[in-house]
Amino acid sequence: MKCYRNNGYHRIILAVAVTSVFILSGSLNLKAQELPPRPIRITATSQYLSFGAFYQGATGGSVIIDPSGSRAATGDVILLGFNPFSAALFDVHAHPGTVLSILNGPDAILTGIPTGSMTLHVGNSIPASPFVSTVQFNVTIHLYIGGTLTVGSPAANPPGDYSGTFEITLVRE
Repeated sequence: MKCYRNNGYHRIILAVAVTSVFILSGSLNLKAQELPPRPIRITATSQYLSFGAFYQGATGGSVIIDPSGSRAATGDVILLGFNPFSAALFDVHAHPGTVLSILNGPDAILTGIPTGSMTLHVGNSIPASPFVSTVQFNVTIHLYIGGTLTVGSPAANPPGDYSGTFEITLVRE
């Protein structure tokens, strides 16, 4: 645009300056990129994945702990009413809106005392994966994990105490 008058030239510059100020003040609320991801925290509690007491017949079977804490058996396994059983409990802290997925690790081997070994398959969770944190970071999200224990014959899995560790990974999406 050409300007032949000095006053007109100043008016054009003034109009551009006002527009620039408006654009700058409007852009103060915009962000060029996302904020960095916020960390999550997961802590194992004293509530372990426990299958309680049971007896197996000649063919074995499995003991299943649901994340809600219920217990069931398959095959030739008889559940006994003593010794507590429970799903594993983890305390999770995440900021509101954080999407978390649970990746179960490989099957774990539980070693028996005096002898024997059993296979643990990590099961489902409550809340089910994936889930979204709807609470503030300082509020605990209780994460329950169930599992399935494969029980062999009495010769392969004699009575005793079996223990081991399993892995889960929480993925922040």
